[in-house]
Amino acid sequence: MPKRVDHEERRAQMAEALIQVAGRRGLHAVGMRDVAAEAGVSLRLVQYYFETKEKLLFYGLRHLTDRFTARVGARVAAAGPDPGPRATVEALLLASLPTDGESRTFHLLYSSYAILSVTDEALAAQPFIDNPDAAEDTLTALLEQAREAGLADPDADARTEAISLLAMTATMGTSILVGQRTPESAITVLRHHLDRIFTTAGNSGRGAPPV
Repeated sequence: MPKRVDHEERRAQMAEALIQVAGRRGLHAVGMRDVAAEAGVSLRLVQYYFETKEKLLFYGLRHLTDRFTARVGARVAAAGPDPGPRATVEALLLASLPTDGESRTFHLLYSSYAILSVTDEALAAQPFIDNPDAAEDTLTALLEQAREAGLADPDADARTEAISLLAMTATMGTSILVGQRTPESAITVLRHHLDRIFTTAGNSGRGAPPV
């Protein structure tokens, strides 16, 4: 009896191969043939599942985003059974800083995809991610929760602060990649801004795990 093929497992295998090759050479330099060689499958099989390089890149980005979501979840869980909004916000932001191999690959590929989609019409036609505002919405809700509980500046605009924190973290992530600053200095800056937003009472509950 022929072996049953798990198509989703096959796609995940190729997405992992894409991530590995792109992490070493850059997303712009990766072709379907490279992915096939890394995954140990034929080029025809990669083309069968994805048809075009753009579809392969988009699927790889979604796969990477799923891994990042799991990484955030693990950090929040490590902060304790009831970490509170401050520790949760810190865990989410620290997870996105490129402080180890996986987070460096995530930041590099995510940034590269955004840049390539500006000039590549076929790539731009693929949705960037299913919900581009998910992180912003999550942070906004956490900051609103902290403000209502008296743990954050009552005059702070939660949406504006969420946007600022995400933009700052993304920019500092790039500065870490290019060697402008160390992960430790970026974390210090991030926590400085969190201290500004959260009151003294909120700071006492800081429990995000160290990087």
